[in-house]
Amino acid sequence: MIKPKKMRFYGLKNLEEVLNAHHVSQEEIFATKVVANVLPFRTNNYVVDELIDWNNIPDDPMYQLTFMQKGMLKDEHFNKMADLVRNDAPQEQIKNLANEIRLELNPHPAGQLTANVPFLEDEDEPVRGVQHKYKETCLVFPSAGQTCHAYCTFCFRWAQFVGMNDIKFATDESKRFQKYLSQHKEITDVLFTGGDPMIMTYEKLKAYIEPLLSPEFEHIRNIRIGTKSVSYWPYKYVTDKDATDILHLFERVVAAGKHLAIMGHYNHWVELTTNVAREAVRNIRNTGAEIRTQSPLIKHINDDPDVWATMWKEQVKLGAIPYYFFVERDTGAVEYFAIPLAEAYDIFRKAFTQISGLGRTVRGPSMSAMPGKVAIEGITEIHGEKAFVLNFLQARNPDWVKRPFFAKYDEKATWLHHLKPAFGQKRFFFQDELDAMVAAKEEEFKKVSSFGAA
Repeated sequence: MIKPKKMRFYGLKNLEEVLNAHHVSQEEIFATKVVANVLPFRTNNYVVDELIDWNNIPDDPMYQLTFMQKGMLKDEHFNKMADLVRNDAPQEQIKNLANEIRLELNPHPAGQLTANVPFLEDEDEPVRGVQHKYKETCLVFPSAGQTCHAYCTFCFRWAQFVGMNDIKFATDESKRFQKYLSQHKEITDVLFTGGDPMIMTYEKLKAYIEPLLSPEFEHIRNIRIGTKSVSYWPYKYVTDKDATDILHLFERVVAAGKHLAIMGHYNHWVELTTNVAREAVRNIRNTGAEIRTQSPLIKHINDDPDVWATMWKEQVKLGAIPYYFFVERDTGAVEYFAIPLAEAYDIFRKAFTQISGLGRTVRGPSMSAMPGKVAIEGITEIHGEKAFVLNFLQARNPDWVKRPFFAKYDEKATWLHHLKPAFGQKRFFFQDELDAMVAAKEEEFKKVSSFGAA
């Protein structure tokens, strides 16, 4: 029997209390506090009490996943903020410096602010809180779901949580996103994302999902929910007061003939070791929903093939489906977490060789870059030239998918834009068309002078 747990959040104001209680050094506490004034910090009592090994600080992967480290900021940025914190500077001064630093950290990679944002057919204003990058799939950012049970230190959507509304995505309350979906019959998949949609109450979650079960949205065949709750607060599906209602909602989605996929963010096998985490998986799967798992490769947390192989095996054992092995995006504390593509491929391959075919549903290493999801299929040598073999798993133009292309081998490259075409090619095959797409979208936004990113 799983005992209910009352959630307690810990933010910046609680940081010293939590770390002092676990005998963390004052030097470590100060560094954590400095970085947490720039990048968003939040955790909860489940993560603190049941996932972190406090005898292995600061190396414990769950600690690295949720508590800030000095190396997550450049020395220049860290030292400036440290001076303000050390001297008890006014909060407004700390906030202004934090915002300056944040804007240097590529808060919205891969064209999220313009290239992915759609317009209604009969209006000149963009649809707030919606991204439509791939033909079949539309992302919706519920306004009530733009926070999380705890924040991952590596999160590529960290800009959602720092209070800078001009770089935040969220729906307005007009339900214009539903109108957009009804206009675009090519959309078969809606992905509710954030933040974390599962931070919402049952009533708020239902308000977003239930309308899609009506005949008007018959073309929506698959509903996805991107969530870290399965790891950071599995009580959501077990003992929380609305757990039963949420599971019944999942059942109604499945009964309506929709495929419901819970896109579970698991970064380490430790997240699957508690009784409540395993019970949450069982309860979700008993509704008829599927759990598909994904994570980026993150230095200091899971940069070991054995970690991935263990995690995938445990997921398959529980009935979850390994889905994506991502490359960490080029945003936020990327210099602290990033791993060269060559090393990422090596880690993926070594982990892949340790699992059975049931776990080989996982795809990667995959970069969610401006043109699409680009996978590293291999490293080869042709006529004496070493090269990465690349492939689109998903793309802005569906015709680009599954057309292998080659990039010069670069042992230091960590992202697609670091790579150059191999074998004498001047540009990648998709580049001219991509440039035209981006230019057209920028022109569309120039016509809407009143638009501020939501």
